[in-house]
Amino acid sequence: MQDGRKTAAGRYPLLDTIRGATLAVMVVYHALWDAVNLGGGELAWYDGWQGFVWQQSICWSFILLSGFCLHLSRRPLRHAAKVFAAGLLVMAVTALATPADAVRWGILTFLGGAAAVTAAARPLLERVPPLPGAAVCAVLFALTRKIDEGLILGAAVMPEWLYRNDLTAFFGFPPHSFSSTDYFSLLPWIFLFWVGWFLFPVWKDRAVLRRGAVRPLMFLGRHSLFLYLIHQPVLYGLLCAAAYLKL
Repeated sequence: MQDGRKTAAGRYPLLDTIRGATLAVMVVYHALWDAVNLGGGELAWYDGWQGFVWQQSICWSFILLSGFCLHLSRRPLRHAAKVFAAGLLVMAVTALATPADAVRWGILTFLGGAAAVTAAARPLLERVPPLPGAAVCAVLFALTRKIDEGLILGAAVMPEWLYRNDLTAFFGFPPHSFSSTDYFSLLPWIFLFWVGWFLFPVWKDRAVLRRGAVRPLMFLGRHSLFLYLIHQPVLYGLLCAAAYLKL
């Protein structure tokens, strides 16, 4: 759809296209993760800084876009509950299927939790001017980037009693025994989420969001939650099929 109108249900083509593109890149990244970590493949660059930068670029894109798009949700708390529940499903399934590589407090539980906190705090957040709000949140994100390790700006200043159990891990205070193949806690990531949230009112030319449609990517973007939930089982099935055919 490229005629300058919004898509159905108040969607914007450009946002769906970006979300779909990010999802497609994430599927490729996870396909390589499966091949390396489950299939025994070797990719030196994937485990190096190049792979880390790639993984972080995907996560940052999803988080910023999710914060930006929360303004478009008619029922943000309902949306938050749905995404959080999907994250809990991922936690349960991976704990049963691959306990050694289970997801605990992954990207979906974070996005659901961040959306719920933002919806609850919206009256306060709306009192903050958008550009200063985005700038302050970017600084806070940088300062707290390593809070899961007890560090603020590289200094160990967080009290150890905060890092108690799996529940505190959700907020950003994991115990030493905590492990997860996909971990995104409220702190520090909610500050990055809020950068996206504050940037929405700054975007003056909404007409741009109605352009740039790429239909296949728009389809992926519109069904991103469902596709996220099924992509790893599909990839794992393909990996098993490939291994079987080699026998």
